[in-house]
Amino acid sequence: MSEPRPTVRRRRLATVLVKLREEAGKSPEDAAERIGCHRSKISRVENARLGISLGEVRDLLRFYGVDDPEYAEEVVNLARRSNERGWTKQLGLRIPSYVDYIDYEETADYIRSFEPMAVSGLLQTADYARALLKATPTMLPNEHITELVKVRIRRQEILNRDAPPRLCVIQGEAALRTQVGGRAVMAAQLKHLEEVSERPNIDLQVLPFSAGAHAGVLGAFVLFGFPTPAFSDIVCLEHRTGTLYMETPEDTSAYTLTFDSLRSTALSPAESLDMISRVRQEL
Repeated sequence: MSEPRPTVRRRRLATVLVKLREEAGKSPEDAAERIGCHRSKISRVENARLGISLGEVRDLLRFYGVDDPEYAEEVVNLARRSNERGWTKQLGLRIPSYVDYIDYEETADYIRSFEPMAVSGLLQTADYARALLKATPTMLPNEHITELVKVRIRRQEILNRDAPPRLCVIQGEAALRTQVGGRAVMAAQLKHLEEVSERPNIDLQVLPFSAGAHAGVLGAFVLFGFPTPAFSDIVCLEHRTGTLYMETPEDTSAYTLTFDSLRSTALSPAESLDMISRVRQEL
């Protein structure tokens, strides 16, 4: 029987611990001697295959010369939550990359999304999401579609938290005009976009057809930013069978530049709201 797949938090903790150890010029043997364990334990912790106690994490942080108490506590909190799998496990999601995506979404404090062809998942109504999923060529069974719609709506709860993430969405005009689910479903979806665009933590802009060639011609992407320096930004690119994640400075800076360019090309939030309302009235 294979080991369970490590959580995003455990993999992140492993990455942070390796980075700190290497920056401190310490070997895995040094770390093992510090906390009184075999080298194989350090190897398994740094490969995200084994958990580690909070006391051991604190001891290693001191050994690695981490003298910023706020940063140290963020790493300890990450260790505290490294075994959590959250509500996605309860629903039995079968796509590991989607579980990771939700974890990034829930821990981010800044989400930037470019969606040229479909409404952003965090802003979809249940009927719109259902119609979109039914259009997949893989012919998903109804019970699986129901499960995925439930997950999509549950994801949106992050926008209702006391301290919600900042969400910046750029929607292509095609996403507004494609009648997913028919006129009634689309009218309700556009009305929902009008309503959520009024929230202070949500910036919604439309990239009109009239913009012509633009920086996002290669397609949709999502950028996650996090409230701690321990985590780099994450770029997410969805494809037919999963999601590609990139977090090197070169990748994230390139997509940040792309998003900034798209924001400057898109309509302002006020102009975007006018267009959404106009498209809805034209249905």
